[in-house]
Amino acid sequence: MRIQFAPVVFLISAAIASAVELQKVANFPEQQITGVGVSTKSGRIFVNFPYWSDDHSISVAEIVNGQPKAFPNDEWNTPGPAGSHFVCVQSVIVDDQDNLWVLDPAAPKMQEIVKGGPKLVKIDLATNQVVQTIPFGEDVAPKKSYLNDVRIDTRTNTAFITESANGAIIVVDLKSGKARRLLDDHPSTQPEKDVKLVVDGKALIDQQKKMPPQIASDGIALDTKNGYLYYHALTGHSLYRIKTSSLTDETLGKRELESKVENVGQTPAPDGMLEGADGSVYLTDLESSAVVRWDPASKRVIRIIADKRLLWPDTLSWAPNGEIYVTASQIENMPRFNNGKSTRTDPYKLWKITGINPE
Repeated sequence: MRIQFAPVVFLISAAIASAVELQKVANFPEQQITGVGVSTKSGRIFVNFPYWSDDHSISVAEIVNGQPKAFPNDEWNTPGPAGSHFVCVQSVIVDDQDNLWVLDPAAPKMQEIVKGGPKLVKIDLATNQVVQTIPFGEDVAPKKSYLNDVRIDTRTNTAFITESANGAIIVVDLKSGKARRLLDDHPSTQPEKDVKLVVDGKALIDQQKKMPPQIASDGIALDTKNGYLYYHALTGHSLYRIKTSSLTDETLGKRELESKVENVGQTPAPDGMLEGADGSVYLTDLESSAVVRWDPASKRVIRIIADKRLLWPDTLSWAPNGEIYVTASQIENMPRFNNGKSTRTDPYKLWKITGINPE
């Protein structure tokens, strides 16, 4: 296996503009939020709450007057057949044709998946109706897998998904529904063993496993301008990319595909990532309660904002006017990292970052 390495500079510059501010959008007293997707056409805001605890009661919601409203309806958000009801939703995203895509790894409490549950669901925001459901079999989502984040390329009708339990990139043909599991066990999709996360001044230890968490490919960003898919392990500092044309080329063998992977830089450990129109990549910096921007020309990391209120910044989404929404999921306060008891004292929150100037 060969990975192409580019010269990198791991440098955190100061915030790019003093006008950058953090504004609260919504509070969630009990529901742990991870994902957010915003329509750049209408400004409608959608969030998701994974089934990680007994407090779980809703999976996908639209934020209406600051409050979550079950979306697309109550039925999808109540227990039922795994193929036609949400089980444990991890992420939501709105594509450039104003469709909401919901990624359901169907692994309640991060345990084994519910049979027939892993799926990608498309909802037409013009009608608020589910128009497509793509199920994933065990060849794509094995029992111990966890589908994590997704990007949609409407030009090629392709979805790209990270799998964070074992490490892989899932490529989905949205016309046929065929999905392929790629870069499985490749170094670029794996956690970095020497990375030990420190969040809010405390070393993160998974007390069930008695070791630092090893979270594989997690964040993802799609640079349609230059044809790159960027991805990053959560437990790691290396940012990788590969041409989307390589991922969709079914004639490439395993080794040939692996040779197309590039290591393009060192960044803080991120959870969520977001593509910029200029080819840059925005990343959450979960150890520093911050959001940063990686510049592809200089390979530098520039801090956008750091704020202690960003308790585990999780997912990023653009708003219509160039603002960025960010969720604070407080994963560091979960029982699995705190002797079986939650240490959370504040509600989970959805924030908005204003005043961003990418230049």
